[in-house]
Amino acid sequence: MQRIPNAIQLTELDADGLADLYAYPMGLDAPWVRANFVSSIDGAATSGDQTAALGTPADKTVFGLLRDLADVILVGAGTVRAENYGGAHTDRQRRRSLYDRARGGDAEGAPPPIAVVTASAALDPAGRLFTDTEVAPLILTTSVAPEDRKKALAEAGAEVIEAGGVAITPAGLLAALAERGLYRVLCEGGPHLFGELLEADLIDELCLTTAPFLVGGTARRISLSAREFRHRMHRRHVLLDADGTILTRWGRR
Repeated sequence: MQRIPNAIQLTELDADGLADLYAYPMGLDAPWVRANFVSSIDGAATSGDQTAALGTPADKTVFGLLRDLADVILVGAGTVRAENYGGAHTDRQRRRSLYDRARGGDAEGAPPPIAVVTASAALDPAGRLFTDTEVAPLILTTSVAPEDRKKALAEAGAEVIEAGGVAITPAGLLAALAERGLYRVLCEGGPHLFGELLEADLIDELCLTTAPFLVGGTARRISLSAREFRHRMHRRHVLLDADGTILTRWGRR
């Protein structure tokens, strides 16, 4: 049987080996954008309108690791609402250890903040994003968003950032993160935000889990954009789990 190039059995890796496999480049001075998605064998990005239904133990392991490696988790407002997002919760000792290896330490090992892109600041200040979190979320919005909404989100504990005038461009939101030294960016969706970043050619790599399910129906795909385009990606690695889960990592040359 022909082997897949660069394929690794997940059981062959310990925690440090897995972290090394997904490490961000060293010495970053600008945002490096990694996207992480899961899909079914037939390309569905959700089941029952949520991604969690496609999660397998292997996917959840890598999902947690990618959060531990990131400076910030970037999400669109629609995904926050659909998935009922709360803040990231991490093993502080593990995160501190990862930062020590990657760039010289993180004093507290605090989880990365969730950065939400919403041009209209249309979020519920009583939602889990604000009530179930260890660190303040970042709300990337516009100067024309209603002032009462922005005030309510700030009073709920968020850092509200005006990252655009009438609209937020992909370059503008990444510039706002870079101003805060948040270079290791993990984009968790949704498909419109991912599509906009792809269309602007600002995705450096994609981590894609193929879950061993067929879903059918009319479930969305992982990216949606206003126009069709093609960006050539190159396979970095393939991880295989015993239950059939395939975890791939794709990067620009």
